[in-house]
Amino acid sequence: MGIIDQIKITIETAIPGAEAQVGGGGGHFDITVTSEAFAGLKLLDRQRLVYVAIGELMQGADAPLHAVDRLVCRTP
Repeated sequence: MGIIDQIKITIETAIPGAEAQVGGGGGHFDITVTSEAFAGLKLLDRQRLVYVAIGELMQGADAPLHAVDRLVCRTP
């Protein structure tokens, strides 16, 4: 499984009802997440949910996910 699929599955598993779109490479990614779980949350709280989900993929010197260049969190 590639890193893009791994990021997508990790987010969709961690956030109820989430649909994630991931693009990019070389450690830098654009992520769009749509979920009812974001309803009523401020933007920063939405983003925190995503960062908590992908946190393990960003740890260590050889982390496969180095940076999120663009993060969009929206409700359906």
